[in-house]
Amino acid sequence: MKIQGRMFIWLSVFVLAMAIVYGVWSKEPAGTTALFLAFGLCIMIGYYLAFTARRVDVGAQDNKEADVADDSGEVGFFSPHSWQPLSLAVGGALAFMGVVFGWWLLYFSAPIILVGLWGWVFEYYRGENQNQ
Repeated sequence: MKIQGRMFIWLSVFVLAMAIVYGVWSKEPAGTTALFLAFGLCIMIGYYLAFTARRVDVGAQDNKEADVADDSGEVGFFSPHSWQPLSLAVGGALAFMGVVFGWWLLYFSAPIILVGLWGWVFEYYRGENQNQ
């Protein structure tokens, strides 16, 4: 994880330099703002990966002598199925259609988004997945 953190931090340095050069050279605010926001995203991801790498065990990607098989094993837990993203997608689509057709459509989309978000957060705290 250390190498990924370094890669993103160096990428953020490059994007910052390009944002400054682009901003001075073009005097165009939209692209300059987008590049500065890309710098912010790169530095956030790089900091998170570097911060996390100090607290977890050394992975195979940090060992120069490692083989591909050294990184095998369980990656983590992934939900096998969930209907909640569909609810969030329908609610989000209705919310974005509210921008086009009228803000009144947000009154119908907000409850759908909230139900989907609530269901997704608490999906493993009820039913057959509830801890006993």
